[in-house]
Amino acid sequence: MVHIFSRPPGRSKRIGRAAGGLTLGVLMLALAGCATVPPPDASMNQAQALLQSARDAGAADYDPVDLGFAQAKFQQAQTAMAARKYADAASLAEEARADAELARTRAQLGSARAQIQAKVEENTRLREQTEAHAQPAPAPAPAPASSAPDTLQDMPAPSASVLSAPLPQDGGFQPVPAPATSTQANDGGQR
Repeated sequence: MVHIFSRPPGRSKRIGRAAGGLTLGVLMLALAGCATVPPPDASMNQAQALLQSARDAGAADYDPVDLGFAQAKFQQAQTAMAARKYADAASLAEEARADAELARTRAQLGSARAQIQAKVEENTRLREQTEAHAQPAPAPAPAPASSAPDTLQDMPAPSASVLSAPLPQDGGFQPVPAPATSTQANDGGQR
């Protein structure tokens, strides 16, 4: 026995509309996937400017490896631009920019180190010249004992209790007590 099923009336139109909507959605996604990425002109210009900056900083002498990486990636980015593979070109230009920036920074560091080394060598040379030409100066004659003021010779040192006293809480200076006079010394320091 064979059963033939038929669709209920009105249902076929809904299926057709759903299929049409689905087809339209798939078509929109396909078109969105094919949408072109704009050319990365700004990234290419930045990468080129940083490459020139790295060359100007002396990267060919101080960091030729990173400079070579940057140049190779920039050339690949230019090739991708010519082939209209803008996403690849943007990525390669960004890598070239990063490598060029690293090369420039290392070149600046290498140049600074070379300048420091040159200054150290110059200072050493000057120091050796000065020591070779310097003659020992005669030692100054000792000053006569009577030339110092009498107040400095007779001034006693502060007592240990004064030196070990805690500092004031306000953070200021602590006044030093006046030295004992001869009458205080005879009284034992009491009045």
